[in-house]
Amino acid sequence: MTAQVQRLPGGRLHLSHGPMDVVLRAWGTADAVARAEAAAVTRFAGLLEELVAELPELRRDARAGPMLRGPVARRMLAGCAPFAAQGIFVTPMAAVAGAVADELLSAMRAAAPGITRAFVNDGGDIAVFVGPGETLEIGLVADPTPGVARRDATLALQHGQGIGGVATSGRHGRSFSLGIADAVTVLAADAATADAAATLIANAVDLPSPAIARCPARELDPDSDLGDRLVTTGLGPLAPEEVAAALEAGAARAAAWCGSGLIRGAALRLCGRARIVGHPFPRLPLPSLAEPPR
Repeated sequence: MTAQVQRLPGGRLHLSHGPMDVVLRAWGTADAVARAEAAAVTRFAGLLEELVAELPELRRDARAGPMLRGPVARRMLAGCAPFAAQGIFVTPMAAVAGAVADELLSAMRAAAPGITRAFVNDGGDIAVFVGPGETLEIGLVADPTPGVARRDATLALQHGQGIGGVATSGRHGRSFSLGIADAVTVLAADAATADAAATLIANAVDLPSPAIARCPARELDPDSDLGDRLVTTGLGPLAPEEVAAALEAGAARAAAWCGSGLIRGAALRLCGRARIVGHPFPRLPLPSLAEPPR
């Protein structure tokens, strides 16, 4: 199978190859946009093969120092390294979608420095560029399940905020989660860091409860980088105090990383409730409690 390229409505471009599913758009002059898109298509070709060639190392614990060669693989490790340095288990695979988005956006900007704004969305993990005087709105979805998915918030990003990546993780996503969050959206300087942080904060939104069904990741996917770690497979009704406790556990981790500068902000959602840490999400309609970095 080779990479597929398709034009979508609204000036967007769809790139797909195996598990990689990317939607991107650039703004600017017609010439700048054309050069940016061409650069993304060129870089996307062969990218999956690059990653597959290093898959055994990419599935290793980042604390063990995987030996990686390719630029996207190195972006993946760089996104996870600050968290691994704190003794947290994470593999570079936690940042794969964000790192791919970062790589494509970098190619677009290098080929077309005249673009005024752009995004590269790899399955919900998004690399963004917002030029001076520009604003880019990002829609947030707590549950992407077909037939259920609906925008539950809108985030307006502006130039100078230091936000280059927006990533969402949780038990409804494509990857396994150790926690119970419906969704955790993280803002960071790049998409790889946001991707890894969203995964780890979503893991922390948790508590012991008979309402939570879990099983070893290996039983669902023998090749999972999570091995025998228990991942969430179902969630029954939770009492309000359980929802609050689980959100508090995740918010504590997010606040620590906001305070240290690893991330810019996070929005945590569970069972119709939300916690916001760091950067404000002014149009998040769920009942929420904002909390500054600790």
